[in-house]
Amino acid sequence: MKNSSRRGFMGKAFGAVAGVGAVASLYAMKKTWDPLPSVKAAGFTTLDMSGYKENELVTEKWRGKPIFVLRYTKDMLAKMNDQQKERVIKIGNKSFLITLGLCTHLGCIPSYDPDNKSFLCACHGGRYDETAMVTKAPPPRPLDIPPFKIDGEKVLLGEEGPEYKKMLETGITLKA
Repeated sequence: MKNSSRRGFMGKAFGAVAGVGAVASLYAMKKTWDPLPSVKAAGFTTLDMSGYKENELVTEKWRGKPIFVLRYTKDMLAKMNDQQKERVIKIGNKSFLITLGLCTHLGCIPSYDPDNKSFLCACHGGRYDETAMVTKAPPPRPLDIPPFKIDGEKVLLGEEGPEYKKMLETGITLKA
């Protein structure tokens, strides 16, 4: 009788230790699946649009990717056709191009020529106009527009606002 109660106690103690170990292991596994705080913080980038100069490309960073921000001049807007104007992002009384700075062909980073108001991907000779639409192949589509939400004079990259959702619905950009 003494022997069986001792055996029962040892079984219960072993079961309790195994249960605590299993819970601790599951908790540790879940922690490894969660994104790091630095990754969470990189998911959203706020841009203050009041400081950008006309026809000057600024490269920002979002989720480790280059983001091209170009403020249009009145002359640039006047020369655009209707299809190009659909890619223009209006913030207050200013107009901008906000796009991922990665070529849609192989992911190279195009350079901007302010004199010709165009982008050139030196890897394979692809060209984009000032609205990031393809003017010379091999890129299969325009530069992608990252998810954005306009908040006054600021743009929050990484959050889908109504303007971005409309661009997705009309096929102006693909989900980035």
